[in-house]
Amino acid sequence: MIRIIIADDQLLTREGLRTILDLEEDFEVIGVAKNGQEACELTEALRPDLVLLDIRMPVMDGITALKQLKRSCPEIPVLILTTFLEDEYIIEGMANGANGYMLKDMDGDKMIASIRDTVNGQFILPAAVAAKLTAKLSQFAQERELLDRSELGRISLTEREKELAQLMMRGMNNREISEALFIAEGTARNYISNLYSKLDVVDRAQAIVQLQRLL
Repeated sequence: MIRIIIADDQLLTREGLRTILDLEEDFEVIGVAKNGQEACELTEALRPDLVLLDIRMPVMDGITALKQLKRSCPEIPVLILTTFLEDEYIIEGMANGANGYMLKDMDGDKMIASIRDTVNGQFILPAAVAAKLTAKLSQFAQERELLDRSELGRISLTEREKELAQLMMRGMNNREISEALFIAEGTARNYISNLYSKLDVVDRAQAIVQLQRLL
């Protein structure tokens, strides 16, 4: 028997879900909550096999409740129950240990299958949520790229450092660089050390990656 707690501030949603799930022979709704605080109290007292947790609720919202549940009952899977596809909820839910997402308008059979899969250890991510997540991660990557380029844009290399950088990117070692620039190997090492400092890196591999983006 899969014992379930439903947390949603809308009475019709709570009772509608209870009716659907109670029709399954191996499901039992053992508690319903109208806010996050009640959801946490019921879960900690009854120790269900699964919690269906709405995001937007009074008193305590779903994300705050999720954080508390993952501290107090980390072994109990939590499915985020939502009609909202805002990016921040998807990211926050994943970051705080949600076991997946279930859309309130999901087909009944898919909803039941999602619950069973979650109890069996699978992470549930409907296509609509996955698309939002992919778009948000792509946005993060683009923003990071712009930030990196902005920071690199503030780095100014001397002509000697540019010569040094080109030789480093060609895979030359310190001795080969010193010979190509007609300087002592120790001087070449000093130039390279100063370049690392300017690029805020600790080794040649990191330096080359940054130089390829800078030059």
